[in-house]
Amino acid sequence: MMIDIHCHILPGIDDGAQTEADSIRMAKAAVEEGIHTIIATPHHKNGQFDNNRTSIIQYTEILNHLLVNEGIPLTVVPGQETRINGDMIQDLQDGELLPLNDTKYVFVEFSSGHVPHFSKPLMYDIQVAGYTPIIVHPERNRELIENPAKLYEFVRNGALTQVTAGSVIGKFGKNIRKFTHQLIDHSLTHFIASDAHNTTSRAFWLNDAYQEVKKEFGNDYFYMFMENNHLLLDNLNVIRLEPSRIKKKKFFGLF
Repeated sequence: MMIDIHCHILPGIDDGAQTEADSIRMAKAAVEEGIHTIIATPHHKNGQFDNNRTSIIQYTEILNHLLVNEGIPLTVVPGQETRINGDMIQDLQDGELLPLNDTKYVFVEFSSGHVPHFSKPLMYDIQVAGYTPIIVHPERNRELIENPAKLYEFVRNGALTQVTAGSVIGKFGKNIRKFTHQLIDHSLTHFIASDAHNTTSRAFWLNDAYQEVKKEFGNDYFYMFMENNHLLLDNLNVIRLEPSRIKKKKFFGLF
C-alpha cells in the first residue's frame, strides 16, 4: 500500500480537481493504484493561486467527510506546494505556510525555467528554522537540467527533492525521463510522488513509476522510496544516500 505525498485532489482551489466529482474520480483512481493516504498539496503563491494553511485544513476535512460518505478507503491529509519566495520563513512563523501533514517537511517549488539567486540562503534559513525543504519536481526545471551541479549543492547542503512519477516513466518526454533516472542514480532525489491533477493527462502513474525503479535500479531503491514516504508522513528522518555529481556532457541536449 502506497502513500502519495504530492497531489492536487482538493476541489476547486487550484489547477487540479475542479469539482467534488473530479476529486471522487481521483480518489477512486488512487485506491485502484494501491494508494491509501494522500497529502493534498494545493498551489500557494505561484502567481495564480493562494491557498493558506487554514483554508487547506478546512478543505481537507470536507473532502475526507465526502470520501467516508462515498465509502472510498482513502485518507487525505493537508499539505501545500509553495512557490519559492522571500517571505517563507515569516509565513511559516505566522502560520500561513503549511508543512506536509504538519511535519518538519516543507515543499518548495521553483518555476519551470528558473532558480532564484536567493534560493541557497533561503534553503539554509528554512533548516535553521527547524524545517527540511523538499524541492519538488527538479527534473522539470530548465535551469537545473542545464546545470545539475546546482541541485547537487542544494542536496549536499541538506535539502531533499521529490520527482514526479510521470517523469520516471517518460510521460513528460524521453529527455526528462533520462534526467530523472540520472537523479535517482546519483542519489539526488528522495521521494517519488504523483503530482496528479486529474485522472487523464496528469494521472497518478505511481505504481508504474515504482515498477520502473525496481526494474532499472533494483529493490533497494524501490523500498527506499516507498519507505521515505512513510517516514515523512510520520515526521521521522528519511533515508538519504550520499549524493554524487552528474557528469554533464558537453552537449546535454535536453532543451
